[in-house]
Amino acid sequence: MTAPRTSAAPPAARTALASPALLLALISAAAFALSGPFAKSLFDVGWTPGAAVAVRIGGAAVVLLVPVTIILVRRWSTVKRSLGRIAIYGVVPIALCQLFYFNAVQHLSVGVALLLEYLSPVLLVGWAWLMTRRRPRLLTIIGGASAMVGLVLVLDLAGDQTVSVAGVLWGLGAAVCSAVYFVMSARTDDDVPPVLMAGGGMAVGAVLILVLGAVGLLPMAFTFDNPVFAGVEVSWLVPVLGLVLVTTVFAYLMGIVATRGLGSKVASFVALFEVLFAVVWAWLLLGEMPQFIQLLGGVAIMAGVVLVRLDELRGSPVRGGTFAVDLDVVPAPDPGLEVDVPAVGGGADAGPK
Repeated sequence: MTAPRTSAAPPAARTALASPALLLALISAAAFALSGPFAKSLFDVGWTPGAAVAVRIGGAAVVLLVPVTIILVRRWSTVKRSLGRIAIYGVVPIALCQLFYFNAVQHLSVGVALLLEYLSPVLLVGWAWLMTRRRPRLLTIIGGASAMVGLVLVLDLAGDQTVSVAGVLWGLGAAVCSAVYFVMSARTDDDVPPVLMAGGGMAVGAVLILVLGAVGLLPMAFTFDNPVFAGVEVSWLVPVLGLVLVTTVFAYLMGIVATRGLGSKVASFVALFEVLFAVVWAWLLLGEMPQFIQLLGGVAIMAGVVLVRLDELRGSPVRGGTFAVDLDVVPAPDPGLEVDVPAVGGGADAGPK
């Protein structure tokens, strides 16, 4: 017997289940998760976080230089108004987010550092709640609470190991930057191609990091010693190329495309699977195995992902002034409701319409 139409998921939500955007988001998460192990192997031979970030995004900017230049020349009239937003994208979600995360990795395990960064979905739910004055639906609230409980378990605050306050603060800073990343990547009516958004952002971020290093505000130390990766001594080029090509160029492009298909809140929760991938990579490549209570916390976080995903299927996205914000609220909003959300890129007119 066919279920009543009112109890079925909206057509757009059913389409999203079969959408390749979900698969792309998981692939992006797996690629991003490799950045911690690659970077940590370089830290062990004397690299600083600033140096790793400079090489990672600077190398990615060089790789994407030709396609970015071609796009700028061919589509200048449609993308020139978005240059300011691309610059902010390069400074906050790319340069600062990676710098904060790598600093957290220096003090914490890869998995714990990532879990702190991926508090960003909870921040996005809170942001939507604050801006619209509408309470999220019950499943979204439960999902966010489950993620927070999972975070406490992962930190294992009652255990024997000491939690680095500096590492936690760096991780929370990365969470704020990560939330900006998902919001800025989710604009579906954007004329800026993903290659330009990623490549342009990489170039801006690399310039920022290099300037901070040149003036002495950011320590920069490189070595050409061979690191130990996956229990084997390898050339320093292995983690460097991995950081540039796999965890940056490929991961960012896939992430932007996936986020535009899923929306900011859903994509940010799906991206939490990066934590699971990171735990597996850290175990296989670095020998870092989490405690049982930390694994339990990871399960709690994934339960939060599932609950928010299910709740998302019951709602519909509401468009803001410059980007899409998925608002699951009580009562359900009118599908055509326009919500004034401050533009990340500066001003309601920022970017093409």
